[in-house]
Amino acid sequence: MTSALTTPPAISAGTLSVGPQPLLSAGGGLLLRPWAATDAPVFLAAYRDPEIQRWHTRQPGSEDQVREWFDQYRRDWAQERGAHWAVTRDGDEVLGRIALRGLDLDDGVAECAYWVLPAARGAGVAPRALAAVSGWALGEAGFHRLELDHSTRNGASCRVAVKSGFRLEGTKRSDAVHADGRHDMHLHARIRGDEERT
Repeated sequence: MTSALTTPPAISAGTLSVGPQPLLSAGGGLLLRPWAATDAPVFLAAYRDPEIQRWHTRQPGSEDQVREWFDQYRRDWAQERGAHWAVTRDGDEVLGRIALRGLDLDDGVAECAYWVLPAARGAGVAPRALAAVSGWALGEAGFHRLELDHSTRNGASCRVAVKSGFRLEGTKRSDAVHADGRHDMHLHARIRGDEERT
């Protein structure tokens, strides 16, 4: 059961979906854009990478399924439930993925998720993409708090979060199931007004 709010929503319904999902520049030639049907092969191939498989338990099985995911991504934006970007070099070559999920417009809270293809790792792609999405979300879009979590065993993701200004807030014990069993998860967050890092 949902109760009526006694406070105004942080973001009024319709504020995001009134326009197209934005293109975001992440510096150094990185452009974040919505996924296109032609990206399906590289998206599917990403989930063949052992590191992406290890940390992402939901994986597409075919290019057709990837295109179904892309259709859902477009619906997510239209229904103000999520925003999903391809992280690209100048809008063309796909280097990774970044998303805002679980959008709570009432409280102004959203969750971040990301991965980077093996060939693009170690070049600052994930921190720059996360900083760009965070800047837009906590600025123009009107969110107040962004969260992300990752397995305590995923040191690379932890470094990306910290480098992008997401403070470690604690550990959620036995919170997520991975292929090798249950994992403790680190919870990071960045709120409007936190010092920006890149």
